[in-house]
Amino acid sequence: MTYFKPLAGLGVIAFAGLILSACTVVVEEERPRPPRPQICTQEYAPVCARRGERLRTFSNACFAEAEGFRPVHRGECRPQSSRPDRPQFCTREYAPVCARRGNRIRTFGNACEAEAADYRILRRGEC
Repeated sequence: MTYFKPLAGLGVIAFAGLILSACTVVVEEERPRPPRPQICTQEYAPVCARRGERLRTFSNACFAEAEGFRPVHRGECRPQSSRPDRPQFCTREYAPVCARRGNRIRTFGNACEAEAADYRILRRGEC
């Protein structure tokens, strides 16, 4: 009867394998978490943010993200221009330029502001 003891051990292993193969692992998909309350500083560093097709200006990126918006660029949101080659927003950097449109010559705070107003830059500095 010693001949059947190794076979009995194989039977136990086969039975255990059958039990383990019948086990099912259930993996739950990650559910979206509700937005967590955020504490944002009162720093004024405006950003233009987007959610879907909607654009909105926030006082800083933290407030935008807290409302479910994704910041697109610094500065306020501006209406889309009919001329996409012109800048949509400009910094407040002061680097004056002299620019012309038709017969009008004018000083702008920087080159971006001149181009946004459809002026051609003549030179750096005031007119």
